[in-house]
Amino acid sequence: QVQLVESGGGLVQPGGSLRLSCVASGSIFSLNTMGWYRQAPGKERELVTEITSGGATTYADSVKDRFTISRDNAKNTVFLQMNSLKPEDTAVYYCNAWARQYRGSRNANYWGQGTQVTVSS
Repeated sequence: QVQLVESGGGLVQPGGSLRLSCVASGSIFSLNTMGWYRQAPGKERELVTEITSGGATTYADSVKDRFTISRDNAKNTVFLQMNSLKPEDTAVYYCNAWARQYRGSRNANYWGQGTQVTVSS
């Protein structure tokens, strides 16, 4: 199995910043696309941003120019730098990864347990 553990959430004032981290561990042959999703109360989970193993990135329009995703392949870690936070960014943020556990295995999808981000004055 592959485990994803997020950290870095918390309470921040509007306009502030937070940095989320997600470490992948377990039986990992290759980590492929990794990303961050979020789910606000009463809303569906949505893609925030993702990054391929080669470093190509995509962002939701709502976070472009404010959020930055990056990864450290040597440490099986993905980061989310969130700047200029707004109350509407309040949500549980989930780490997501596609990974192969061994050579020839299928590319399977994994989720972290989520970390709460609250933007409020």
